[in-house]
Amino acid sequence: MTNETAGPWRTLSALRDRVPLVHNMTNFVAMDLAANLLLAAGASPAMVHAAEEVEDFLDQADALTINIGTLSAGWVEPMASAARKAVELGLPWILDPVGVGATPFRGETAQRLAHLQPSVIRGNGSEILCLGGGQASGEATTHGVDSTVESAEALDAAHDLAKATGAIVAVTGAIDYVTDGERIVAVANGHPMMTRVTALGCALTCLMGACCAVNEDYLEATAHALAILGLAGELAAAEATGPASFRVRLIDAIYNLDEATLLDGARIQ
Repeated sequence: MTNETAGPWRTLSALRDRVPLVHNMTNFVAMDLAANLLLAAGASPAMVHAAEEVEDFLDQADALTINIGTLSAGWVEPMASAARKAVELGLPWILDPVGVGATPFRGETAQRLAHLQPSVIRGNGSEILCLGGGQASGEATTHGVDSTVESAEALDAAHDLAKATGAIVAVTGAIDYVTDGERIVAVANGHPMMTRVTALGCALTCLMGACCAVNEDYLEATAHALAILGLAGELAAAEATGPASFRVRLIDAIYNLDEATLLDGARIQ
């Protein structure tokens, strides 16, 4: 990557100028926060899941995100249909395999979706270990849908997953890593308070969709989304008194991010 410090602002500025429409097939827990975070960043969110309309809606969208957090059988085929349509249209689509190692149903669904040509796959260390390392359900250390594996421990699996699927793979944790199977980028922004608010990772996936809609270098766009949200988390935590106030301040911090703040605060290597 070149011009790392200026890059996140370039992507965020393009997002605000173009207002991409992001079609999100995300989970029930994440919908509110994801929609508000995208609006604060400057994008236009839509939560569309019905089999009867997912393909038609993509005709007007700029990106697709798919998240299996509150997975049910009725969502699997619409997700697969939407993924195939996004590829047909040349739209970026991002997969978030939430809790992939927790049950066979999640594992089978995530593996199926991962082989439908996602542009980006984002997960925590346990999820990427399971999806990229080929472990059966339960082999990768998980705690429900939470990771008990450091992001760096999943780098080999991320590399293998990127090679196998052609996707950019992002492993999130205290340090975030992004790889295309050759290059590896580390993003050091973020704050521990971000682990105390549910669905922030899911909302991050939606932000990645918005960034990929305006930046065709998907590795770069993914790293920029991580830096943008991570830096906003740092700014929010400086004023928050707990998780509830942090959530509100995070949305404000995304909305108020400017060029000077991103130039000074983004930590991409």
